[in-house]
Amino acid sequence: MPRIIYSNNGASPFERLLGHNPDILEAWNELNKRFSSSLLDDEIKEQVRRTLAFCNGCEYHMAQGKAIVERSNKRLALAVDFARMVTNNHLNIRDDVFDVMKAVFTDAEIAELCAFIFFTNASHKFGATLKLKPE
Repeated sequence: MPRIIYSNNGASPFERLLGHNPDILEAWNELNKRFSSSLLDDEIKEQVRRTLAFCNGCEYHMAQGKAIVERSNKRLALAVDFARMVTNNHLNIRDDVFDVMKAVFTDAEIAELCAFIFFTNASHKFGATLKLKPE
């Protein structure tokens, strides 16, 4: 049982918690939709999302499974590793990490990856803090 009751707004349990503030729910969902038509491919975003769910201890999102990272896919492996670094200590990432990132991602992709990571971290921390569980 989550720490607060579900609202009547939203389609999923996560949205029904966020739905206590309909304007925030609407803006949140709009930003989430923007990531669906993005520079990064869906596999990268999904494996980063799964990685972050476990980093953040969000049981609701962890229920979809652990990340599957094929190390031979350099872009995927690097994105997942970077997501872990950002979540563990975003202030401790060295410049040479970005040099490696720039070898396989454009600046626009790096900016989007950062935005996706921070947005997803916020979602997972919201769910974990409110003790949202899978149904």
